[in-house]
Amino acid sequence: DRRVYAAFLRGLFEADGTVTAGIPTWVTASEPFADDVQSLLLAIGFPTTRKHDVSGHGSSLASLRLLNTSYHDRWLDEVGSIGGAKRGRVGRSTDRQAARHDHIPLTRELVDRLAPTNDRLRKVLLMALARNGVSRRVALELFERTNDRELGHALRFFYDDVASAALGEEELTYDISVPSNVTYVANGFVSHNTIGLMMDCDTTGIEPDLALTKAKKLVGGGTMFIVNQTIPRALRQLGYADAQVDGIVRYIDEHKTIVGAPALKQQHLPVFACSMGDNAIHYMGHVTMMGAVQPFISGGISKTVNMPEEVTVEEVEQLHIEAWKLGLKAVAIYRDNCKVAQPLATQKKASADAPAPQVIKEIERVVEHVIIQEPVRQKLPRKRNSKTFSFRVADCHGYVTVGEFEDGRPGELFLKVAKQGSTLAGIMDAFAISVGHGLQYGVPLEAFCEMFTNMRFEPAGMTDDPDIRFATSLVDYIFRRLAVEYLPKDKREDLGILTVGERLQPTLPGVEEAITPIEPGLDVLPLDDLPPSASASPAPAAPTPAPEPPRTRVVRDTVICHVCGDIMQRAGSCHACPSCGATSGCS
Repeated sequence: DRRVYAAFLRGLFEADGTVTAGIPTWVTASEPFADDVQSLLLAIGFPTTRKHDVSGHGSSLASLRLLNTSYHDRWLDEVGSIGGAKRGRVGRSTDRQAARHDHIPLTRELVDRLAPTNDRLRKVLLMALARNGVSRRVALELFERTNDRELGHALRFFYDDVASAALGEEELTYDISVPSNVTYVANGFVSHNTIGLMMDCDTTGIEPDLALTKAKKLVGGGTMFIVNQTIPRALRQLGYADAQVDGIVRYIDEHKTIVGAPALKQQHLPVFACSMGDNAIHYMGHVTMMGAVQPFISGGISKTVNMPEEVTVEEVEQLHIEAWKLGLKAVAIYRDNCKVAQPLATQKKASADAPAPQVIKEIERVVEHVIIQEPVRQKLPRKRNSKTFSFRVADCHGYVTVGEFEDGRPGELFLKVAKQGSTLAGIMDAFAISVGHGLQYGVPLEAFCEMFTNMRFEPAGMTDDPDIRFATSLVDYIFRRLAVEYLPKDKREDLGILTVGERLQPTLPGVEEAITPIEPGLDVLPLDDLPPSASASPAPAAPTPAPEPPRTRVVRDTVICHVCGDIMQRAGSCHACPSCGATSGCS
């Protein structure tokens, strides 16, 4: 649209343009933008010259100006300027030399055919051909006389002199006027929902709307819901009041269909028929409409015939036969839900007739096989209690901070050992964070204690903890300390983690003598004087319950003797070898 282009250029030149020596000029720092503006000017018949300049800051500038003053009159009429100052500075020239650099490539044969032999204009044309070429002004004068089609075609274009030409290799040429990825329709009919979406139209041409409410899947992910915007206007055109229009629109938003809407007359229902849904146009209606349009179009009609999901092969065959009878040059069909995922679909409302409990039971039966159990993280509250322990294992000193849940369970772990920034400090910090995440995701503390106690690596040895006197590593001490703090004794016994006080046993257990007091005044008879019944065998005593077997405990810290290789036995907090007598250092 020339008016739209001219309005854009008017604002552009008003903002960043100027008039230099009477010629409209525009300057920009963007080379690609200058290319676009130059093409836009040429599209509406204004050739320009381009100059490269440098600004005061050292940046490159592109300057565009009209080719010559012969275009100024048309520039003021079509583009002009918003303000009167720039408009008044544009120069007007009637000099015939004003267009001397605007040449038209005419041949001698064309001049001989159009210009008479004794005509003054013929002499001017021949002199121009012998020099720099025929100017546009002279060519226009010849065209006004002859109205020649070939000359008029040449005047539609603007030309530049070739500065240099390089002979290249032979290359294939293509018709670039119609790119291979673009559908070209000459005197045809194209109806695309995507084009209508970009135009902000509900429908285009003879293509009915797919549905009053529909869902469109986007390429990058996500879904966009599209609602027909012409429903209120159509209802008002049919004579419905505003209150009735609002009620019908709310019904459509809720039920995704207009069928059954309050106050809607039955005879108006076909007005809102769509390609799919409850109120759908029969697929033969698409074909007959295309048959009505086809006589007025030379090419085929780019329109899709929407068919329901339950359509049969025979019905598809009959559709093509009817399309042939109506004289259609092409027909395209689409069966609903024929693809796994379709970009545009209707929003189907849930069926109220289906038995809900049975449907839910069936869904649960199918879904139970595909549900993946994911761990649930129980995060600590922002304000929580914590315990900090100071420890020393051999020559390594550090601190353990344990954050607790509201019920006292450990939920996070922080370690600070060695020098900040050292490898050991970094590894222990990462290890503590991983343990904290495990505790929050439900890993029991006893599982960590069972896994990490009795690990052996340096530093190891004596500790300053009165409950745990010896540790085989930092990890061994930390989880023994956590077990002592947070695990009950029975679980610690299973793990073999006991404090020094719990390991101590009394060396001589006390024995209380059972003394039966003699009551006074009781006659004591000799054994011979006992009555016969007294000498009978005593009644059998009640059976004594079998003693409960001692609770077994798996020894998890078996140590190999470093002298003889035999298995050492624990002695208190240390280990002793029964073969050679070697100890781990404290027994």
